Amino acid sequence: MNNFEVLHTDPHSAARHGLLTTAHGKVETPAFMPVGTAGAVKGITPRQLKETGAGIILANTYHLLLRPGVDAVEKVGGLHKFMAWDCPILTDSGGYQVFSLGPLAKINDDGVEFASHVDGAKIYLNAEIATKIQNRLAGDIIMCFDQCTPFGVDTPQLKKAVERTILWAERCKQTHANGDQLLFGVVQGGIDLELRTYCASELVKTGFDGYAIGGLSVGEGHDNMIDTVIHTTQLLPQDKPRYLMGIGTAGDIIAAVKAGVDMFDCVLPTRNGRNAFAFTENGPVRLRNNVHINAAEPIEAGCDCYCCKNFSRAALRHFFNSEEMLGPILVSLHNLTFYQRLMAKIRQALKKNEFTDWAERIDY
Repeated sequence: MNNFEVLHTDPHSAARHGLLTTAHGKVETPAFMPVGTAGAVKGITPRQLKETGAGIILANTYHLLLRPGVDAVEKVGGLHKFMAWDCPILTDSGGYQVFSLGPLAKINDDGVEFASHVDGAKIYLNAEIATKIQNRLAGDIIMCFDQCTPFGVDTPQLKKAVERTILWAERCKQTHANGDQLLFGVVQGGIDLELRTYCASELVKTGFDGYAIGGLSVGEGHDNMIDTVIHTTQLLPQDKPRYLMGIGTAGDIIAAVKAGVDMFDCVLPTRNGRNAFAFTENGPVRLRNNVHINAAEPIEAGCDCYCCKNFSRAALRHFFNSEEMLGPILVSLHNLTFYQRLMAKIRQALKKNEFTDWAERIDY
C-alpha cells in the first residue's frame, strides 16, 4: 500500500502538496518537523507544540540510546507515550552522528564505533542495530543508517561513503520488522551529482516507503545545496515522500519545495529561540538589543502565538538579560509558530495554483 498521495502540483515548478499517512495519523505536506532530540522539543510541552501547528516531530535515536536507553522507552509503552505525543514521530538512525561526532567515531563497512559524548563509553551502531532500535522505539517513520561526509572530502572517501550508505540501506530493509513503520532510504553523495545519481538509483531499486536527501547544509552553501536538491529530487519516485534532512532557513525551505521536497526538519527555530533570535516576515529580531528596552510591541504584529499575544519585546529582552528561563521558551514558541505558518502558506498557495507567484513575492 502506498502511504503518500500527491494532491496538487504546481504548474510552474516541481512543488507539490501531498498527504502522508502514518500509523498515528495523516500529515499534510510540505511539512516542517520540530526536533525533539532527547525525547522533547526543548522547553516546549506537547500541548504547546500542537498549538504552533506542528503535526509531526523528530526524535534522535543516538541520543535516546545513550539516555534514557531503549529499554526505558519501551517499558513505558514506546516513544509516543514517553513523549506524550499522539501524532506522528520520525526517528533518525544515528547516522548523522557519524558525521557530527567524527573524531569520536571509527567507521568500517560493518558499522560505526562511537565514544559516547556523555561519558566516553563505547557504543556500536550498524544497519541492523540502528533498525532494531528504531523498531523498538516505535516511531512512525524510521531512517536507514547512512554515512554523511563533511563538505570538501575527497572523491574516493565520498564514493566509499555512498557505497556504505547503499549497502547499509539494503541491510536496514532486510532487518526492518515493524510493519506499522515507514522506512526511508537516505541519498548521499555530497554535491557530486554523478554520485547522487548512483546512490538514488540504487536505493530506488531496493525500494523504500520514502526517500531522504542527506549530507547537505554541511558547508556547501545555498546554491550548491539547491542545485543538488533539484538534481536529486528528479531521480526519486513521484509517488513517494521526499525529505530534505536538517535544512531550516525559510529561503532554503521555499527553494527546496520548488524543487519537489515534501518534508523538512531543523533545530533553528528552537536553538535560535533560546538565543533571543526571533524569525519574522520582516526579517530577524535580536531581542537582547538595547533598542527593545522600552518596546511595547510584540515580536511580530499579527502573529497569533502565545508569546506575541501576551508579551512585549521589552519584557522578552528583560527575561533574557536576567537569565529567566521564560525568555527562551517564549521565543521558541514564536519561532515554531512562524515555521508552521510558513508551511501552511506554502500548502495554501499550492492548493490555489499560486505557489510560484507567492514564492517570488516572499523575501524572508
